Amino acid sequence: MTQEGEERMRNTTTLAALAAGLLLAAPVAAQELRIGMKAQVDNADPHQLFTPNRNVQLHVYEPLAWQDERLRPVPRLATSWRVLDPLTWEFTLREGVTFQDGSPLTTEDVIFSIRRAQEIEGARTYRVYVRNIVAMEASGPRTVVIRTNEPSPMLPSMLTSFGIVSAKAARDAQQSDWNGGRAAIGTGPYRWIRFTPGQDVVLERNASYWGGAEPWSRVNFRFVPNDSARVAALLAGDLDVIDTVPPSLHARVRESDRTHMLSATSSFTLYMQVDQKRDRSPFVTGPDGQALDRNPLRDRRVRQAITHSLNRTAIAERAMEGAAEPAGQFQPPGFIGHVPSIAPPAFDPALSRRLLSEAGYPNGFGITVHCTSDRFAGDGRVCQTVGQMLTAIGIRAQVDAMPASVFFRRAGTATSDPDFSMLMSIFSGLPGTGQENMAALLRTFDAPTGLGMANRGRYSSPALDRLLATADATMDDAQRERLVAQATTLAMEDVALMPIFFWKASWGLRRGLTMTPRGDQYTYATDIRAAR
Repeated sequence: MTQEGEERMRNTTTLAALAAGLLLAAPVAAQELRIGMKAQVDNADPHQLFTPNRNVQLHVYEPLAWQDERLRPVPRLATSWRVLDPLTWEFTLREGVTFQDGSPLTTEDVIFSIRRAQEIEGARTYRVYVRNIVAMEASGPRTVVIRTNEPSPMLPSMLTSFGIVSAKAARDAQQSDWNGGRAAIGTGPYRWIRFTPGQDVVLERNASYWGGAEPWSRVNFRFVPNDSARVAALLAGDLDVIDTVPPSLHARVRESDRTHMLSATSSFTLYMQVDQKRDRSPFVTGPDGQALDRNPLRDRRVRQAITHSLNRTAIAERAMEGAAEPAGQFQPPGFIGHVPSIAPPAFDPALSRRLLSEAGYPNGFGITVHCTSDRFAGDGRVCQTVGQMLTAIGIRAQVDAMPASVFFRRAGTATSDPDFSMLMSIFSGLPGTGQENMAALLRTFDAPTGLGMANRGRYSSPALDRLLATADATMDDAQRERLVAQATTLAMEDVALMPIFFWKASWGLRRGLTMTPRGDQYTYATDIRAAR
């Protein structure tokens, strides 16, 4: 064994001992489920958008429509919905639903919750998902009519994003009321019991849940950000389920006689985006290092050269150790908006060099690729691999991998353009549709409407904007699907951005448990059951 290998083994052993020491507790009740999360919950308010928070909160608060494992909307608190006219939807509420304090779910609670999602202050809100709603009213004891300012065919998908709260409990509630549980009153299968920042969230079974009582009497979501410590705790029996198993530790989980692995292709897409706005881009240089007066990234041939330089199969299989699937569009197969006719771009370095020459860069140019170093297992390694592939075609790439907190601070805001010329990031929109992903990543940036808020290359195509705007207003499902396919095709042919792979979600479970893997990578106790 090499010195490096011995060091890794010592580190892993140390972390395993640390994890056991930290996570060992009193004997676990047979019906308690212990879930280890890489990310930490930082807020108990269900209308403050943050993915780890939402993962836990949707056990307590239910949306009108739920998302199945492929993120398609299915009934939940609303049993059905229908279009009354192009600007009006009617949602029928489930009968017999009560909040965890015993009070019945009413149309007032639904209207209050949607309005609160529209009006709540802060940087992380659900406003963009309810941006088209202009009026709501109850048309009966169990029906809510929602009016929009334009046709909104994806409204049921948008309303999967956040849970319905008790108007009585939530009105005028402060952060301490949510964290402490006073305002944390939902209709879901679990009650909010305790939130210890930096440590865990504890939920207890809601025995009066309308869908029937869950098998787990208590669910403890523990925050274990260190990958090796999280895996060690699972192997030691101190956790029952863990999320985000890094590829380098898959074998340890698979080969243990106490645990097994689950994985599934997720809706998270790793992509590269390049500066298509500025005439002179800050991190692009000529062959001898001088600044260029003309931004080569605005030339479609250069973008084609870049995308054909990427060996997506090698990146997925080697750099990601099999934990990814090559991508050539925004959505993987089976998800809303996937276009079967679009394949990942071919790996063709000779074509890349020819395109660069045709664009006027026979000797290439220099560029810096900016990316995260801690957002998912392997992001820094993938970034280095991409840099090497670019260099191989004559684009001399330097890589600047940084913590996600720094990356997103520099990646552009509503009032500032991104610092970067070329960036690599990963994205999945909450509604889980290709249409909404393009609205965030590629619609012309417009801060007041929230469109293009993740468009960090500042790409702008009137033709794409028109197609997506038309799709947004098309109530016929088949016709809208055709429009989204056209928009996806246009974006990929224009190399508006460069999808690289779909990230595979992974979980470790103790033997005797089964789970339905989800495309959004969430870990729901309601999906975990004892094997039969």
